[in-house]
Amino acid sequence: MNNSVADFQETMQHLADTFIKGLPGKIEDLETLWQQLQNEWHADKLQIVHRKAHELAGTSKTFGLSELSGLADSLEQTLKAALQNEAQLDEQQRAEIFALLREVGRLVVNQASDFPRTFAKQFNDYLVDMDEVSHVFVVDDDQEAAQELALQVSYYGYEVEVFGRLEDFREAIKRTPGAIVLMNVEFSDDAMAGIRTMKEIQQEMEEPVLVVFLSSNDDFAARLEAVRAGGIAYLTKPINSSELIEQLDSFSVPQTQEPFRVLIVDDCATDLAFHAAVLEQSGMIVRTVEKMNTVMRTLLEFNPDVILIDVYLPECSGIELAKVIRQLDGLFNVTVVYLSSENDFNTQQEAMLLAGDDFLAKPIDPKRLVSAVTRRVQRARQLRGLMVRDGLTGLFNYTAIREQLGREIVRSNRLKTPLSLAMVDVDFFKKVNDNYGNAAGDRVLKSLARLLKQRLRGTDIVGRYGGEEFAVIMTDTNAPEAAKVIDEIRKVFSRLLHMSDNKEFKVTFSCGIADIKHFPDVKSVSEAADKALYQAKKKGRNQVVITSGD
Repeated sequence: MNNSVADFQETMQHLADTFIKGLPGKIEDLETLWQQLQNEWHADKLQIVHRKAHELAGTSKTFGLSELSGLADSLEQTLKAALQNEAQLDEQQRAEIFALLREVGRLVVNQASDFPRTFAKQFNDYLVDMDEVSHVFVVDDDQEAAQELALQVSYYGYEVEVFGRLEDFREAIKRTPGAIVLMNVEFSDDAMAGIRTMKEIQQEMEEPVLVVFLSSNDDFAARLEAVRAGGIAYLTKPINSSELIEQLDSFSVPQTQEPFRVLIVDDCATDLAFHAAVLEQSGMIVRTVEKMNTVMRTLLEFNPDVILIDVYLPECSGIELAKVIRQLDGLFNVTVVYLSSENDFNTQQEAMLLAGDDFLAKPIDPKRLVSAVTRRVQRARQLRGLMVRDGLTGLFNYTAIREQLGREIVRSNRLKTPLSLAMVDVDFFKKVNDNYGNAAGDRVLKSLARLLKQRLRGTDIVGRYGGEEFAVIMTDTNAPEAAKVIDEIRKVFSRLLHMSDNKEFKVTFSCGIADIKHFPDVKSVSEAADKALYQAKKKGRNQVVITSGD
């Protein structure tokens, strides 16, 4: 288990332990509020009792405490019915609520010591899955070819392992069933050994193995057998590394795009921390809001892709908050998803009709939460991408990257943090097009775009500035630090093998860098970075140059 997964598991267990330790205090608060209601009836206090019962039911479900969540849910539903009636409770209703409160308290006292074990077991499968992301197995008895392929794949950030013997691969895939397999079809003793082996393995595995077949044979019969063996792609030799990486990236979405930006609004600190940890473990950038007086500033500064809102909040309802969000400039089309333990179908429908896009009921399985957020963000980005994305590379287009630069400069100047702009230009790109064709040139640009996205941080912003030129906005980074990072990417790019008509070739790039310490606005920093790029090309290309303004 890697450190990130171990940290995640520790975080989850800490949240569970903290929640369980705090249960007696939560029950005491409920009982105190209920007693105050008996002395002086007030609808506002009843709403508070209902919200606390709602929170208790939802968080208990999240941590797998089924008996406690069942009792708390019954309590919450009884209180909800009382709120909807808008009348004081009769003696029978009061007695029912009091009995439920007593039973919840008794359960917490008698069984709290058993709760953590239930939680730890609940997340074992999820943690294993998270540990297997971006692992690639290369299986081929031609060790020289396998090692070269593994090297090319590793340049794009994948963890690669090579197997020359099918027997060794069989054992490894059982230990790491989530790995993507690059399986050679032909082995020295059997022209169909790769396909035959994968058919046998697919029958033994609980979940299908993702396998890309590599072969010198391009006939229909071989392709058909590869499909029957669960092949998700079939590439013929010599392997075009750009095409292969494109296939791998299509099954490893988090690696190939900007991290999703998720804002969660919930007055329950435990639920906030839990859902934030799950989404962050999946590579998303998460901001949380517990107090309503900070929500406006966070909304405008964070620019989220999706907002998760609990239906029940202390100062307003989640539906009211969603209506406010819809009236803010730039946020009318942001995706709003209600995340709540509300299980009343009519309430869910009403919430979605009134400014919401979806409703996720607590508790939600971590995989489903990640999947639901991913699906919503991808759809929203596809729609936005028609206006702000470059059609070839998927990066921000010229207009969008300039707008992003303006926003980031304002933010950095306000926070007094460094920011650098790197202008990257492919060397002798016209010769690439002339010698290998425009299609090969397009593949080179896509390879560089992919490499920049995978090698840079999620907070860095990449755009296609025009033609063969790219712009990289590096937040919280001064020019020397930016140059070091870009230079490492330059070295890797210069080693990539590109393919055209079975001919291999290599390409390099030059880069110019400036930062806002010396050039504090969009116009000056852009011109300075362009000037540095010109100097890099004048000095011989395939290098990084910084301009300081001195």
